[in-house]
Amino acid sequence: MKFAVIGGTGLIGSKVVEKLNAAGHEAVPHSQSTGVDVITGQGLEEAVAGADVVVNLTNSPTFDDASPAFFQTSMDNLLAAGQKGGVGHVVILSIVGAEQVPQLDYYRAKVLQEDILKAGPIPYSIVRATQFMEFVDAVLSWTTEGDTVRLPATPIQPIAAQDVADAVAEVAAGTPLNGTLNIGGPDVFTLDELGRVTLNARSDGRTVVTDDAAGMFAAVRGDVLTTKGDARIAPTHYADWLS
Repeated sequence: MKFAVIGGTGLIGSKVVEKLNAAGHEAVPHSQSTGVDVITGQGLEEAVAGADVVVNLTNSPTFDDASPAFFQTSMDNLLAAGQKGGVGHVVILSIVGAEQVPQLDYYRAKVLQEDILKAGPIPYSIVRATQFMEFVDAVLSWTTEGDTVRLPATPIQPIAAQDVADAVAEVAAGTPLNGTLNIGGPDVFTLDELGRVTLNARSDGRTVVTDDAAGMFAAVRGDVLTTKGDARIAPTHYADWLS
């Protein structure tokens, strides 16, 4: 099968391309660096022409109120190009529980992206993942003041980027779900606990203070960002990933 992986040079995209090619498929990465722009549409028709499946892993450059416009325009352009090119399956990556955190512009934008795909003309699959292990350092940096990191006690279920990529590649190579697969890591931590575990493992001298008003995840209520029901649980434990 031939795959066009839009956003195929990023953290997840590069791993998806590698996984699909290792399985004997033809997966081609596309991004702004290869001349494909999902906002202007430049190079998009050429990128998806002849592809059986398009995997869209592009992301908004900001997490603020500009993000809905990014996903609206990029999805409109991608679906138009895909329909013209005879693409039979479109896959996107989203966030577990996104619709339950409408207070966050970016989460609301990801739900918009899902809705556009569901209403579009091409069979589709949505993979929803929990928070990436690779992003924990960035989350800590957002609320660090000197030697103190302030974090809320929000339940988080970290998943390794490789496990996410493996799931995306598997779904992309299969029959369109016309629905959603939820995936999450094998362990649930509160975010403040996750911060302490991370800093201790790295002999980082900063101290985590529990503050339920600190940072982006303060807007999250309860365990909405963790998997429920028939979700797939990935194999990589956070402690093993850290080491």
